[in-house]
Amino acid sequence: MAKKILVLSGSLRAASRNTALARYALRNAPEGLQLEMADLSEFPFYNADHPAPPPPVARFFEQLRQADGLLLACPEYNYSIAPVLKNALDWASREKDNHLLAGKTVALMGAGGGMGTSRAQYHLRQVAVALDLRVLNKPEVFCSAFTAGLFDEQNELVDERIQGLVKQLLDALKTALAR
Repeated sequence: MAKKILVLSGSLRAASRNTALARYALRNAPEGLQLEMADLSEFPFYNADHPAPPPPVARFFEQLRQADGLLLACPEYNYSIAPVLKNALDWASREKDNHLLAGKTVALMGAGGGMGTSRAQYHLRQVAVALDLRVLNKPEVFCSAFTAGLFDEQNELVDERIQGLVKQLLDALKTALAR
Protein backbone atom coordinates (compact mmCIF):
# COMPACT_ATOMS: atom_id res chain seq x y z
CA MET A 1 0.00 0.00 0.00
CA ALA A 2 1.30 3.44 -0.96
CA LYS A 3 2.33 5.87 1.75
CA LYS A 4 0.45 9.17 1.66
CA ILE A 5 2.54 12.34 1.64
CA LEU A 6 1.00 15.75 2.16
CA VAL A 7 2.89 18.46 0.26
CA LEU A 8 2.88 22.04 1.53
CA SER A 9 4.28 25.04 -0.32
CA GLY A 10 5.03 27.95 1.94
CA SER A 11 4.40 30.43 -0.87
CA LEU A 12 1.11 31.66 -2.29
CA ARG A 13 2.63 33.45 -5.31
CA ALA A 14 1.35 32.24 -8.67
CA ALA A 15 4.93 32.10 -9.97
CA SER A 16 6.38 30.57 -6.80
CA ARG A 17 9.56 28.58 -7.32
CA ASN A 18 8.72 26.59 -4.20
CA THR A 19 5.38 25.59 -5.65
CA ALA A 20 7.26 24.67 -8.83
CA LEU A 21 9.46 22.34 -6.75
CA ALA A 22 6.32 20.86 -5.18
CA ARG A 23 4.73 20.33 -8.60
CA TYR A 24 7.86 18.56 -9.82
CA ALA A 25 7.73 16.27 -6.77
CA LEU A 26 4.02 15.56 -7.34
CA ARG A 27 4.72 14.48 -10.93
CA ASN A 28 7.81 12.45 -10.07
CA ALA A 29 6.86 10.56 -6.93
CA PRO A 30 8.40 7.10 -6.82
CA GLU A 31 6.18 4.05 -6.79
CA GLY A 32 4.93 3.53 -3.27
CA LEU A 33 4.39 7.21 -2.50
CA GLN A 34 1.12 9.01 -3.13
CA LEU A 35 1.58 12.79 -2.96
CA GLU A 36 -1.23 15.28 -2.42
CA MET A 37 -0.94 19.08 -2.33
CA ALA A 38 -2.46 21.02 0.56
CA ASP A 39 -4.12 24.35 -0.22
CA LEU A 40 -3.01 26.93 2.34
CA SER A 41 -4.33 29.95 0.42
CA GLU A 42 -7.51 30.50 2.45
CA PHE A 43 -6.14 30.00 5.95
CA PRO A 44 -6.79 32.82 8.38
CA PHE A 45 -3.99 33.62 10.79
CA TYR A 46 -4.07 31.26 13.72
CA ASN A 47 -6.27 32.61 16.51
CA ALA A 48 -7.14 30.56 19.59
CA ASP A 49 -10.44 32.44 19.84
CA HIS A 50 -11.85 30.51 16.85
CA PRO A 51 -14.48 28.16 18.33
CA ALA A 52 -13.70 25.59 15.62
CA PRO A 53 -11.22 25.46 12.76
CA PRO A 54 -12.46 27.32 9.68
CA PRO A 55 -13.38 24.99 6.75
CA PRO A 56 -10.03 25.32 4.88
CA VAL A 57 -8.18 24.46 8.10
CA ALA A 58 -10.54 21.57 8.87
CA ARG A 59 -9.83 20.13 5.38
CA PHE A 60 -6.11 20.46 6.09
CA PHE A 61 -6.55 18.64 9.42
CA GLU A 62 -8.24 15.75 7.61
CA GLN A 63 -5.39 15.62 5.08
CA LEU A 64 -2.90 15.52 7.97
CA ARG A 65 -4.80 12.70 9.67
CA GLN A 66 -4.50 10.62 6.50
CA ALA A 67 -0.86 11.53 5.77
CA ASP A 68 2.00 9.25 6.65
CA GLY A 69 4.53 12.01 6.05
CA LEU A 70 5.05 15.55 4.84
CA LEU A 71 7.03 17.27 2.11
CA LEU A 72 7.55 20.96 2.83
CA ALA A 73 8.63 23.43 0.15
CA CYS A 74 10.02 26.15 2.38
CA PRO A 75 10.67 29.68 1.11
CA GLU A 76 12.88 32.01 3.11
CA TYR A 77 11.55 35.36 4.30
CA ASN A 78 13.90 37.55 6.32
CA TYR A 79 16.17 34.61 7.22
CA SER A 80 13.23 32.60 8.51
CA ILE A 81 10.18 30.51 7.63
CA ALA A 82 7.53 32.00 5.37
CA PRO A 83 4.40 33.05 7.31
CA VAL A 84 2.10 30.83 5.21
CA LEU A 85 3.98 27.69 6.19
CA LYS A 86 4.44 28.70 9.82
CA ASN A 87 0.73 29.54 10.10
CA ALA A 88 -0.28 26.10 8.80
CA LEU A 89 2.04 24.40 11.29
CA ASP A 90 0.71 26.61 14.10
CA TRP A 91 -2.89 25.64 13.27
CA ALA A 92 -1.97 21.95 13.20
CA SER A 93 -0.06 22.16 16.47
CA ARG A 94 -3.11 23.62 18.24
CA GLU A 95 -5.59 21.02 17.04
CA LYS A 96 -7.52 19.72 20.05
CA ASP A 97 -5.92 16.26 20.14
CA ASN A 98 -2.50 17.62 19.14
CA HIS A 99 -1.65 14.42 17.27
CA LEU A 100 -1.74 15.70 13.71
CA LEU A 101 2.01 16.28 13.45
CA ALA A 102 3.65 14.28 16.23
CA GLY A 103 5.99 11.63 14.92
CA LYS A 104 5.43 12.36 11.23
CA THR A 105 8.42 12.06 8.92
CA VAL A 106 9.17 15.27 7.04
CA ALA A 107 11.30 16.10 4.01
CA LEU A 108 12.37 19.69 3.32
CA MET A 109 13.22 21.51 0.12
CA GLY A 110 13.18 25.10 -1.01
CA ALA A 111 14.12 27.75 -3.53
CA GLY A 112 15.13 31.22 -2.45
CA GLY A 113 17.80 33.89 -2.60
CA GLY A 114 21.58 33.62 -2.64
CA MET A 115 21.78 30.77 -0.12
CA GLY A 116 18.63 29.08 -1.35
CA THR A 117 16.50 28.56 1.73
CA SER A 118 19.18 27.15 4.00
CA ARG A 119 18.54 29.56 6.88
CA ALA A 120 14.77 29.05 6.74
CA GLN A 121 15.19 25.28 6.63
CA TYR A 122 17.49 25.34 9.66
CA HIS A 123 14.94 27.47 11.49
CA LEU A 124 12.18 25.09 10.41
CA ARG A 125 14.20 22.23 11.88
CA GLN A 126 14.09 24.05 15.24
CA VAL A 127 10.31 24.39 14.99
CA ALA A 128 10.08 20.70 14.07
CA VAL A 129 11.63 19.77 17.42
CA ALA A 130 8.77 21.50 19.26
CA LEU A 131 6.22 19.81 16.98
CA ASP A 132 7.79 16.33 17.37
CA LEU A 133 8.34 16.05 13.62
CA ARG A 134 11.04 13.70 12.30
CA VAL A 135 12.95 15.71 9.69
CA LEU A 136 15.16 13.86 7.24
CA ASN A 137 18.77 14.99 7.46
CA LYS A 138 19.70 14.35 3.84
CA PRO A 139 19.65 15.19 1.09
CA GLU A 140 19.47 18.90 1.73
CA VAL A 141 17.61 20.52 -1.15
CA PHE A 142 17.99 24.26 -1.51
CA CYS A 143 18.42 26.12 -4.75
CA SER A 144 18.40 29.65 -6.03
CA ALA A 145 15.03 30.86 -7.22
CA PHE A 146 16.77 33.41 -9.45
CA THR A 147 19.51 31.50 -11.26
CA ALA A 148 18.86 31.37 -14.98
CA GLY A 149 18.20 27.91 -16.33
CA LEU A 150 16.82 26.25 -13.20
CA PHE A 151 13.20 27.03 -14.12
CA ASP A 152 11.72 27.59 -17.58
CA GLU A 153 9.33 30.30 -18.83
CA GLN A 154 6.34 28.27 -17.55
CA ASN A 155 7.95 28.13 -14.08
CA GLU A 156 8.71 24.43 -14.32
CA LEU A 157 11.84 22.97 -12.78
CA VAL A 158 14.17 22.00 -15.65
CA ASP A 159 17.58 21.79 -13.99
CA GLU A 160 18.64 18.14 -13.97
CA ARG A 161 20.81 18.47 -10.86
CA ILE A 162 17.96 19.91 -8.77
CA GLN A 163 15.52 17.40 -10.30
CA GLY A 164 17.89 14.65 -9.16
CA LEU A 165 18.06 16.06 -5.63
CA VAL A 166 14.25 16.22 -5.40
CA LYS A 167 14.04 12.59 -6.56
CA GLN A 168 16.70 11.60 -3.98
CA LEU A 169 14.69 13.41 -1.30
CA LEU A 170 11.52 11.53 -2.27
CA ASP A 171 13.43 8.23 -2.23
CA ALA A 172 14.81 9.06 1.23
CA LEU A 173 11.28 9.85 2.43
CA LYS A 174 10.00 6.56 1.03
CA THR A 175 12.82 4.65 2.72
CA ALA A 176 12.23 6.37 6.06
CA LEU A 177 8.52 5.58 5.95
CA ALA A 178 9.21 1.91 5.15
CA ARG A 179 11.00 1.42 8.47
